[in-house]
Amino acid sequence: MSTKEKVLENLKANKGMEVSGQQLADYCDVSRAAIWKAVNSLRQEGYEITGSTNGGYILSENSDVFNSEVFGDYLKNNFTSLAEVHYELFSEIDSTNTYAKRLLNECGNLRNFDGTLTSAGKKYHKSIIVAESQTAGRGRLGRNFVSPAKTGIYLTVIFAPEGGITNPPRVTASAPVAVCRAIEKLYGIETSIKWINDIFAGGKKISGILTEGSANFETRMIESAIIGIGINIVDNPEVFGSEVSKIAGGILTAEDIKDNKISRCALAAEVAGNLIKILEEPVAAVMKEYKEKSFLLGQTIEVHPVIGDEKSVYKAKAVDIDEEASLVVETESGDRRTLISGEVSLKSSSFGKAD
Repeated sequence: MSTKEKVLENLKANKGMEVSGQQLADYCDVSRAAIWKAVNSLRQEGYEITGSTNGGYILSENSDVFNSEVFGDYLKNNFTSLAEVHYELFSEIDSTNTYAKRLLNECGNLRNFDGTLTSAGKKYHKSIIVAESQTAGRGRLGRNFVSPAKTGIYLTVIFAPEGGITNPPRVTASAPVAVCRAIEKLYGIETSIKWINDIFAGGKKISGILTEGSANFETRMIESAIIGIGINIVDNPEVFGSEVSKIAGGILTAEDIKDNKISRCALAAEVAGNLIKILEEPVAAVMKEYKEKSFLLGQTIEVHPVIGDEKSVYKAKAVDIDEEASLVVETESGDRRTLISGEVSLKSSSFGKAD
């Protein structure tokens, strides 16, 4: 273990409390100058450490460090079955989904002829890509997903089980359920789902999900699911812009963030861990939770079956979500229709509320 690692270990054990430079020097069996150098290196990595060589050092309880060690520790401590999964963290990337696609394109076959996973398949199944920011974040229908640094977290989980993806609706429902579970556990706030997979809290959208599949045309199999999740931690109207801010928000306000003790790595690991866990739970239980979280049921909505074609828009009442995660609506004439794609809209004042 390096001096820097030993210093961090000791400061973590005494987080929020002062540890003298001499104590650290004795613990690491090095000079105080070496301690000063190690502390400065940790500060450059993002650790919030106050103090100096003449006094003591304090690792802030609110220190929000984004690195592989912090992410890996949280994942290992809270999801022991995922301790060995492949994960990569980036301070900036074009898109976590795009990067995941590159990984799969370059790794070769995920499965052998008999359907078992190859070495590449075993490596990338359940793998996690996380970024602090994206320069080309993507949402559904090719829309841009604003992904600034320091105010959100952006991640992708690759799911490539033996036998391929046999139940796409499970993936559709699992991702938003995982996000809701994670946010409610860590932040204690209530969340809800707008069909298909937008997450709302406090009346505003705080998370978007883009799920993409990799198909094998010879076997007609969906080889893998690439599940991208973007979460706004801080409500940042200056970044979102005035129009987007009418709908988009964050888990925390700019004032709340000052007292926040939840790291971005913890949130990313909690979401990814929950998602992988949920993807292996009984589908009926997942669909039940997904349906219970929906705030559209009972609401009168506008259905946009063809995006961009205003003539195709019609009003209907959302009455059910079936086992395929499709939205069942009842038109004004009493007809029932099952929506497997398209978009629905609701007045912003009704977001996150039920009749």
